[in-house]
Amino acid sequence: MASEELSNKRILLKSYVTGFPSEDDMILTSATVPAKLPPGYTALLLKNLFLSCDPYMRSRMSKPVATSYRASYEPGSVIVGYGVSKVIDSGNPDFKVGDLVWGITGWEEYTVVESPQGLSKIKYTDIPLSYYTGILGMPGLTAYVGFNHICSPKTGETVYVSAASGAVGQLVGQFAKLLGCYVVGSAGSKEKVDLLKNKLGFDDAFNYKEEKDLDAALKRCFPDGIDIYFENVGGKMLDAVLLNMKVYGRIAVCGLISQYNLTQKEGIYNIMAILQKRLRIQGFIEPDHKHLYPEFLETIIGYIREGKVTYVEDIVEGIEKAPLALVGLFTGQNVGKQVVLVAHE
Repeated sequence: MASEELSNKRILLKSYVTGFPSEDDMILTSATVPAKLPPGYTALLLKNLFLSCDPYMRSRMSKPVATSYRASYEPGSVIVGYGVSKVIDSGNPDFKVGDLVWGITGWEEYTVVESPQGLSKIKYTDIPLSYYTGILGMPGLTAYVGFNHICSPKTGETVYVSAASGAVGQLVGQFAKLLGCYVVGSAGSKEKVDLLKNKLGFDDAFNYKEEKDLDAALKRCFPDGIDIYFENVGGKMLDAVLLNMKVYGRIAVCGLISQYNLTQKEGIYNIMAILQKRLRIQGFIEPDHKHLYPEFLETIIGYIREGKVTYVEDIVEGIEKAPLALVGLFTGQNVGKQVVLVAHE
């Protein structure tokens, strides 16, 4: 007698993407998975609850290049990314049925994971589970490592955060305020600027789309210069920032979202400032700093419970809306961390 099967909606990459991605670059299909794993099969069967939309996923939709730090998706295959899931069957002694986990999973309703090294058990369940796609997951650790370890901040320093209302930027600004820094963020709409100033506690913020001269905008916000720049954007923004950094300033390069969809990347012209101001610029990625997750988790849980940080999410419901949600990252449609609710626990 055949084992029971589960209907499984999935999102596939249609073909490699050039330029800005669209919904048409992804395909919603339906398949089935066994409701129980075969005997002796040391894998996990996950029911996916939340999926994370992250800017780095755009690079994985392009043809493979030698300089990429993540493998490209294969056309016709299920897109993968960070998510929150529930174990509904297990052949792995380290996980039991009912465990809640976060980590790498498929963009589908159910995923069979043969090697669960990319999954972590969820320790705190009194916090919204969706937070493990953001403040308690990869973006949270990225913000924590980038600001506290890469930028080496000091009380009273001036901090600028681009893409400041996004999954990472909103946390960097709050971490800087907790340290007693002066913090300014930029975002792409009045709604987001108001969010930064009125809910997230930034000292000031501006809409970069309304600024004809980014150099002038930065000089207005930082008349004495910038000690720390948390880089999420790149391009013209980075070029303007270089002119406004203080001597011995630090720049943590987390993302370059303005460049991801360009076939011809923008040049950086103020590079002389790196030498003249003795700047330290460091790119970093979250997987290199996984060993800091326990330290980060205990710190951020305390902040959340004490009301010292807040987190803004933009949640859409239904896996069929995942492609539109991902594409929206690159046109600024999301306000806060973009999450897809696939199923309730």
